[in-house]
Amino acid sequence: MYKKLTRFFTVVLAAMLFAGNGYSQTQSTGIFDGHSDVGPVKNKGDVRYDAKDQQYEVSGAGTNIWANTDEFHFVWKKVKGDFILRTNAAFIGKGTELHRKWGFMVRKSLDGNSAHINAVVHGDGLTSLQYRKTTGAVTEEQKSTQTFADVIQLERRGNTFTMSVAHKGDVFGPEEKLDLDLGEEVYVGIFVCSHNADVVEKAVFSNVRIVSPAPADLVPYKKYLGSAIELLDMNSQNSRVVYQSPKSLQAPNWTNDGKSLIYNSDGTLYNFNIAKSTPVALNTGAAKNNNNDHVISFDGKMLTISSGDGGPSIGYTVPIAGGEAKAVTKKGVGASYMHGWSPDGKFLVFCGERGGEYDVYRIPSSGGPEERLTTTKGLDDGPEYTPDGKYIYFNSVRSGLMQVWRMDADGTNQTQITNDDYNNWFPHISPDGKWIVYITFLKSEVAPGDHPFYKHVYIRVMPAAGGPSKVVAYLYGGQGTINTPSWSPDSKHIAFVSNSDLLFPVFPIAKN
Repeated sequence: MYKKLTRFFTVVLAAMLFAGNGYSQTQSTGIFDGHSDVGPVKNKGDVRYDAKDQQYEVSGAGTNIWANTDEFHFVWKKVKGDFILRTNAAFIGKGTELHRKWGFMVRKSLDGNSAHINAVVHGDGLTSLQYRKTTGAVTEEQKSTQTFADVIQLERRGNTFTMSVAHKGDVFGPEEKLDLDLGEEVYVGIFVCSHNADVVEKAVFSNVRIVSPAPADLVPYKKYLGSAIELLDMNSQNSRVVYQSPKSLQAPNWTNDGKSLIYNSDGTLYNFNIAKSTPVALNTGAAKNNNNDHVISFDGKMLTISSGDGGPSIGYTVPIAGGEAKAVTKKGVGASYMHGWSPDGKFLVFCGERGGEYDVYRIPSSGGPEERLTTTKGLDDGPEYTPDGKYIYFNSVRSGLMQVWRMDADGTNQTQITNDDYNNWFPHISPDGKWIVYITFLKSEVAPGDHPFYKHVYIRVMPAAGGPSKVVAYLYGGQGTINTPSWSPDSKHIAFVSNSDLLFPVFPIAKN
């Protein structure tokens, strides 16, 4: 990974040296190498990068992206291998032409007649996969059944490109696929075309991601991709990367003062100061091999953590600032994965493996006899109390797929809450008690009883009082993304982890 980062910085430096050849590389390009007009554009385009919100305002002119040659403004980066490109975007203003365009593009070169493929949204709502197979060839198109898409994703695996699109808040609809060889190294980026040589149009791009996914030979839980901690505004659904590491970072919890996140990496818990972008290791005493099942008490004074020092995981409690860990669950009875505190601090709930069955258990936070709350065959996991202490939410595979369930605090009245065609894990209730956020895996990628690393996942939210769910984040992640409660104290944000083998120096990156 360190060699990759060195090569990456070399590429960035090289892009800066090309600025005199008509390309521009400045801080305004964010995660990209540069930006330029493609083709004989009459009116120059530009990009403005908002570092605070990590958004891009792209202006572009040009007659079209069609036929044998193109004219538009392109904000680009040179990338090799497989990748996943994703963004939310929208035009600014009413516009002039019905076929003004914004999208994510992959090009062989910056020449106007280059072979390319792009996922594009037109001013009249047409959403399509457009491509030119060879230099100077006529552009072809596969139209999506979805129109006026707000979210587009374009993925390359080998020479196969897959476009996925959605209205903001919805899951992706039917895919469009195409086999196309554009070479190993390509230009990828966001673009705007006005469809009128005399007009400049603008669009705003948010949640712009270039992901390098797990290679086919990656051995799960032995090799890892890099990680990014992101903070998601639940109102705008704009997400900001606040920290990156070539290591596996997992399960960020928000502290009660709103200033820090507690996450785990390589068996150690860290307190990450958001304002300073600095992590500090927490002392957990004899509990040295901590996993991503750790929860802060409602009063913010204590942690319950899970540690598997040389054997199955057992539960501990430890002061929030660190200190000697006190064992709560017993060794020798099976693994225990801690997930929730009662609001009064008297009880802990956890997923326990006992005799080959995984169920929800409750135990006094000071230790003592454990009480089994679920008895249905199959995996019950991720238990968490509501802020009023009346209910425990959990996820269960008992109905076939993994779904969100709720029960009374004593284990009675177990009721299924979600019922769809996905695998839904780790429900977390907002501090104000109004919302439930959870992570969704695709059943085509993941078995119901599994929540692995490095998959296409959604983060979804639903009203605690009942009602439809909506997607608030589209990402590449899974294990460690939101295993633990991740709401900010004011219920306005969540923290989560996404994954990629490609890190960007415009965001804070771990030095170790």
